[in-house]
Amino acid sequence: MSEPAIEQYLREHPDFFERHNSLLETLAIPHVRGGTVSLVERQVAVLRERNRQLERKLIDLVQVARDNESLSSRLHRLALALMEADGLHDVIATTRELLRNEFPSTQVVLKLFRNPRTALQASAHLLGSDDPAAPLFDGLFSDKRPVAGLLTDARVDFLFDTEAGHVASAVMIPLVDDRRLGVLALGSVEQDRFRVGMGTLFLGYLGELVSRAIGSQLSR
Repeated sequence: MSEPAIEQYLREHPDFFERHNSLLETLAIPHVRGGTVSLVERQVAVLRERNRQLERKLIDLVQVARDNESLSSRLHRLALALMEADGLHDVIATTRELLRNEFPSTQVVLKLFRNPRTALQASAHLLGSDDPAAPLFDGLFSDKRPVAGLLTDARVDFLFDTEAGHVASAVMIPLVDDRRLGVLALGSVEQDRFRVGMGTLFLGYLGELVSRAIGSQLSR
């Protein structure tokens, strides 16, 4: 297009730059004051808003980094504690105690599937394969990844028992090696604490740590 054609187009469409703000960041425009806001002033306003957006994104990224650092430290402390655990019962007790301390106001439940080894070492935390509740977790072990959000009433009632009424959101973590070992569940009174779509990377790491500790004890 020729310059006169461009000029004519802009005269016929005075709101062009309102609809294409991003162009203002790349144009070189002399600053001429008049009765309206100049394009230079408009450019400055656009750049200031872009800077505010970038600043908010930076703050969010810093907070995510801090949260990840905190979670990494908690997993590290759990790993060290599990390395020192003496027996399956100690693994269960250590996991529950440390997670309760690291995540205040969180209910921690660990259920293991019954087998000859677990029956001898952890009789108070077992789920038999013939238990009516066992099929509730078939999907969890098919996907082999944590499930977060508002769980079904049947799952909440079975996992959290007398505390089920206080659980507004929860996450279930499958414990596996070459077999189904059990389920680690965390429950919260906060509805948004564990939600569908939340990142589950660290929860997956948590499941791997506990699974390895349990599997190691069952292999002895």
